Amino acid sequence: MAVDAWDTQNSRLSKMLETLSDEQLAAETAPGRNSGTYLLGHSTAVNDALLPLLGFGERLYPELEDVFLKNPENSGLEKPSLAELKNYWDKVNSELAGHIAKMKPEDWFQRHNSVSEEDFAKEPHRNKLNILINRANHQSYHLGQIAYLKSR
Repeated sequence: MAVDAWDTQNSRLSKMLETLSDEQLAAETAPGRNSGTYLLGHSTAVNDALLPLLGFGERLYPELEDVFLKNPENSGLEKPSLAELKNYWDKVNSELAGHIAKMKPEDWFQRHNSVSEEDFAKEPHRNKLNILINRANHQSYHLGQIAYLKSR
């Protein structure tokens, strides 16, 4: 069920990105808020960070962390083009989907890589399933923001 929710949010965001023009994505979602392009970069960086967090390997695009996770849109840092970000989004999600498809139900209840074995013994809810649910909700939030761009 959680994997289905993750897949649904990924698919909805991907479809939304296909329906919006480059100009729409460049616009702020609301006055003084992030642009759709920045939110795409942010969402890609968050998903890319899942690879090491869930034990699937290293990030594909570690350079996105500084630009889209540690700094605001107006930081002045150089950002990849929209075309590059769309490509990164597709590649990261394809990589994640391949790994997620191989997981067994019991794998989801193992600790993720940001929690020590000692802490996990005390807090078993800090598992891979909890991370996936959290990230699906996070993606849903940003999908809602990007949806505002459809009317522009």
